[in-house]
Amino acid sequence: MHRISRWPAIFTGMMLLCGVAHAQSLGDVARQNRQQQQAQQHSDAPKKVYGNDDLPQEGLADNDSSSSVPERPGYISAPAHNSAADASTSKAAQLKSQIRAQESAIASLQSQIDRLNNSIRFVTANAYYNGVQHNERQVEKQMQVQKMQEQLAEQKAKLQELQESARRAGFGNAVYEP
Repeated sequence: MHRISRWPAIFTGMMLLCGVAHAQSLGDVARQNRQQQQAQQHSDAPKKVYGNDDLPQEGLADNDSSSSVPERPGYISAPAHNSAADASTSKAAQLKSQIRAQESAIASLQSQIDRLNNSIRFVTANAYYNGVQHNERQVEKQMQVQKMQEQLAEQKAKLQELQESARRAGFGNAVYEP
């Protein structure tokens, strides 16, 4: 019989035991990383947040001025509230929303016209059982399309009026061409 040497197996087993005893589990590594991160966060100095109460009040104008901005040469202070600018901004927003709504209505009406136009199909009246009635219905659809196209023209005119009023009011094309 062959005698198998046990030394390589014993040596390999010993190396594995030493490796397992020395290795850390994944949980231990994660725990150490978390502790290191917490230590770094606590070692950093806490950040100070300054508010209006923390700012020095020296050098501020205490006269009749409603502004709390210090007077400096060449410094132009803006008024605290500009009601004309607020009204202008709200008017611009209102016009812009009206223009968008009008454009949406035009797009919807155009879509309906396209669908109705695509559904019109005339047939040879004598070739089908109800061919005459079918063709009459198609003529009614054509008349409905014509009415809708008139409405579309009115809607487009209204849109142009809104855009022109926004332009005349001095608003940029971001308002009248959104």
